[in-house]
Amino acid sequence: MAERTARRIVETTFPVRYAETDQMQIVHHANYIVWMEEGRSEFMRASGGDYAEVERGGHLFAVTGVQVRYLASAHYGERVTVRTWVEELRSRTLKFGYEIINAENGMLLVTGQSEHVCIDRQGRITRIPDPWHKLLAAQISTRRRNGAKAQGI
Repeated sequence: MAERTARRIVETTFPVRYAETDQMQIVHHANYIVWMEEGRSEFMRASGGDYAEVERGGHLFAVTGVQVRYLASAHYGERVTVRTWVEELRSRTLKFGYEIINAENGMLLVTGQSEHVCIDRQGRITRIPDPWHKLLAAQISTRRRNGAKAQGI
């Protein structure tokens, strides 16, 4: 018996701004990481939470790593969509996954992940507070299946 994980994916779409591009109107590589951050923020809002509430509660999800794979460029004036999901959730850490696509033609531009650790205001690693852990865990569902055809997959 195999397992399949269905994850909630939140999409955030916006236009590429001129300030995000170079003289050739190609998006600078660092802006994709900023867009991933916006994807995380929107993911939290769409999931029923707000990252500002995490901080007001005295916790932070500090970034411990970012991986980005650049496949194609975005350009000034195009619309892009950031797809964000929870890739992995543990008691003290979490990992988000991302795809950034051209919203007009569906071309995959970037894939990535960001890793985070929960810390308190003094910078000490701590458990993700229960309400936030439950909220994030609810975005990942695992179901058992008896083969691909049984689930129409």
